[in-house]
Amino acid sequence: MNFQKETNPIVTLKIKDRGTIEIELFVDVVPNTAKNFIHLVNQKYYDGLNFHRIIPGFMIQGGQGGPAKPIKGDFRSNGFDNPILHERGVISMARTSFPNSATSQFFIMHQKSPHLDGQYASFGIAKSGFDVIDSIAKTRRDPYDRPLEPVIIESVTIDLKGITYDLPIYL
Repeated sequence: MNFQKETNPIVTLKIKDRGTIEIELFVDVVPNTAKNFIHLVNQKYYDGLNFHRIIPGFMIQGGQGGPAKPIKGDFRSNGFDNPILHERGVISMARTSFPNSATSQFFIMHQKSPHLDGQYASFGIAKSGFDVIDSIAKTRRDPYDRPLEPVIIESVTIDLKGITYDLPIYL
């Protein structure tokens, strides 16, 4: 992706018994969604949560925790020019059918899913840890795509490269 640059923040997700996933955030491209994620990481919001929805060949979803504030969805069908496609390794914000319902839940693409382009706020891409993404995608799950054994996000850290970011704009 041509949105990558040295000054972009790098997020590291440490997944219990599986390894780490490093994700580069595209704050310049999708500022409010990326700032929301940065704020939640800085608050240690994701530490100890699970990947609670897993669909092999599609995506792995995490970030379901306590209350979080909604933000405006940064995607094309909601009036925001977001050029980041839902390719393998891309991170995007989950939401309900209401366009401005994104809070804390995110998903990482296991495989390319062009039907999501313009419909969800993609805001970064994995730089490493594709083996971990594949491992999570292979997790046994129930008929509702919930893992049979917890896939725990032990910790999430961020390297802001010395840059300070404003808080996101909440609704």
